[in-house]
Amino acid sequence: MVAATGIERCETGYPGAATSGIVKDSPGFIQAMLTKMKTGIAGGRRRADIAVALVISKQKLKGGSIMKRREFLKTAGAGLAASTAVAAPAIAQSMPELKWRCTTSWPKSLDVPFSASETISKYVAEATDNKFQIQAFAGGEIVPALQAVDAVSNATVEMCHTAAYYFIGKDPTFALYCSVPFGLNSRQQNAWFQDHGGQDMLNEFGKKYKLYGISGGNTGTQMGGWFRKEINTVNDLNGLKMRIGGWAGKTLSKLGTIPQQIAGGDIYPALEKGTIDATEWVGPYDDEKLGFYKVAKYYYYPGWWEGGTALHFFINSEKWDALPKAYKSLLTVACGYANLDVQARYDARNPQALKRLVANGALLRPFSQAVMEACLKASNEVNVETSASNADFKKIYDSQMAFRDDGNLWWQVAEYSYETFMIRTRPKG
Repeated sequence: MVAATGIERCETGYPGAATSGIVKDSPGFIQAMLTKMKTGIAGGRRRADIAVALVISKQKLKGGSIMKRREFLKTAGAGLAASTAVAAPAIAQSMPELKWRCTTSWPKSLDVPFSASETISKYVAEATDNKFQIQAFAGGEIVPALQAVDAVSNATVEMCHTAAYYFIGKDPTFALYCSVPFGLNSRQQNAWFQDHGGQDMLNEFGKKYKLYGISGGNTGTQMGGWFRKEINTVNDLNGLKMRIGGWAGKTLSKLGTIPQQIAGGDIYPALEKGTIDATEWVGPYDDEKLGFYKVAKYYYYPGWWEGGTALHFFINSEKWDALPKAYKSLLTVACGYANLDVQARYDARNPQALKRLVANGALLRPFSQAVMEACLKASNEVNVETSASNADFKKIYDSQMAFRDDGNLWWQVAEYSYETFMIRTRPKG
């Protein structure tokens, strides 16, 4: 198992002692000393440079002249002492001390989604010299996984990390933070969030629930799930008890499927006991961890209901508003890194996990064209019906679909053509 770790801090030491006991006035030595000081004194780099420059100036080093090493180090040390006294990040010197809790909808065993909260915790703490600390909690440690948003809204915790479509029971608009059937892929999601006003639209909606959202990860296109029996026709979906989260459950309900919403850690026993006939989760890496291949061997693709599932950090809006501007900026940047990091981990780990699953007996099956078209028709009906009765949903959904259609036109020209060629010509096996 690859541990969920962040980027380790690097430390650089000082120059080694000269064997002769003196320091020669060579450009190489002075440059080396300056370089070492720049990289070795965290937070006080600029002051260290000035201190060394003053030392060199005072000693009036010229041509081939020399000076005693002890005298140089004594004077330089005084300058360094002054610099390290204020070496803590400037932001940490005047900012308040805060300790936040971030509950999540994931067990720690699902290390990729859980790592997002650990990532922001690490970088925010380091940037503020530990004055702003965020502690991550697995689902169930503070509140159940599917109550994460409630805990933020009522200020039980300051923030959470979750998939917003778990909360469509409050309002179907929550699905649009995350994923809807036949919606945006992961890159389109990020583009819509960041450069098309998507996150602003969602945060305007989120005010009703005292939520401020920042995107915090994406799974990419997911798999279609694990089934005890093959799905050969649309009729095979009728009466099927399936664990499926979010808006897709409403779509499949139109085809006779009985959707169940079950938190990640509870899916395997439900499938094993026959409480459900099928389940979807994420993709090979996470699915392998949960062991679904042991109790349902048919592994279908693609997950048409989750073309690019966006995860979000939700922060209590009052807590967000009370943050100093510098802390808001730091947290936004840290979430942005986590957003990138989550999908990078999935993209790096899914290929080998898929190979292992197949080696262990998983049988890959594509949804037929007939099944895909029936599901698209049902999805369109659900969205039209919902838009007719929910102005928030309609406004945001219409924006996403217009963006999707323009995006797909562009993808058809370059991305699709390139990827199709590369897939056709890849080495087999």
